[in-house]
Amino acid sequence: MNVSRITRRTMLRAGTVAAAAGAAGNWPAFAAETRLSVSSKPAQFKIGLVTYRIAAEWDLPTILQHCKTTGYEAIELRTTHKHGVEPTIDGARRREVCQQITDSGLTLWGLGTECQFHETDPAVVQRNIETCRRFCELARDLGAVGVKVRPNGLPKGIPVEKTLEQIGVALRQCGQAAADNGVEIWVEVHGPGTAHPPHMRTIIDLCDHPKVGVCWNSNSQDVKDGSVREYFNLLRPKLLSCHINELASDYPWRELFTLLRETGYDRYTLQEIQPLKSTDPEDAIRLMRYYRALWQELCRP
Repeated sequence: MNVSRITRRTMLRAGTVAAAAGAAGNWPAFAAETRLSVSSKPAQFKIGLVTYRIAAEWDLPTILQHCKTTGYEAIELRTTHKHGVEPTIDGARRREVCQQITDSGLTLWGLGTECQFHETDPAVVQRNIETCRRFCELARDLGAVGVKVRPNGLPKGIPVEKTLEQIGVALRQCGQAAADNGVEIWVEVHGPGTAHPPHMRTIIDLCDHPKVGVCWNSNSQDVKDGSVREYFNLLRPKLLSCHINELASDYPWRELFTLLRETGYDRYTLQEIQPLKSTDPEDAIRLMRYYRALWQELCRP
């Protein structure tokens, strides 16, 4: 084995990723040199569940029980779902929900909202900011880490740069609401046009708030020339959460998981897949177990 050749290759890989991190302006670097030098380092991230789609019709006890049974460690509760965990619930219900989740041993990772800030009507944008503020207060009361928001497109007839700036400015207000309540804001890479990672990078740069980061969403727009590396490196310094979906698809999952592992991502990857047609709970449990097994294989160095 030519050790010097391997060492040079490792240093070159580390230098490439470190350069990408350094190009992220004022964003903090993530010590790529150290992490890429140990290729056998195990994954530090864990698996969780977004209630969107598969768990939309499950109440909170069912969500918690299914996750415990199948080895999922965290949940993101999306708004409008059967669990009913919304800013409208009163203090007594908040304490009850918090206790249920604590007793389950799971982590309430986040609250998934429909708050979006690309709208052309300023009044609508302001309402979404206020809704986000209420979700931040709810997250505080429940012990959640963050609140997920999103852009949802580029309005026709409006310069792209203007829309991106509008979203960034709105997110800065959301970031202040998060700071006031001790939580984070995760901006989902989402929406026609706005899901383009360079646009998301622009939004986050314009926002420029320490409590606002990115939720990777495993979109087709992440892939360039068959790889997610370029856009992953672009957003990695502000990556705070990660959604994953159909692991049997042709998305470059092995590469994504390798990048998450090699750069020391130590948070959650949250399953977001289509619901079953079957109403048999055993079918849901079986699917979640299969999904977790595939997830574990992709985590392998």
